[in-house]
Amino acid sequence: MNLQEFVKKRKYLFWDVHLEGLDEGAVVERILNYGDLDDVREMFKIIEIRKVASIFKKQIAWSRNNYRAQIKNYYKMYFEKYA
Repeated sequence: MNLQEFVKKRKYLFWDVHLEGLDEGAVVERILNYGDLDDVREMFKIIEIRKVASIFKKQIAWSRNNYRAQIKNYYKMYFEKYA
């Protein structure tokens, strides 16, 4: 499965955007914020966990980002341990 197929199977998470042409950063942000554990695991099969961690760390470094505080804290600890 590639990234586009992954996104198309999860239209309920991407209801407000055009599915074609989404970059990895947009997908990572949406899945980490709103996906369930199965969505996250499936994403790790498509995008290596180290790359997801790198994308996440760049995104949270911005002064404005779309991650909720609880999500940001959880995945900071998660990636420190597993990535």
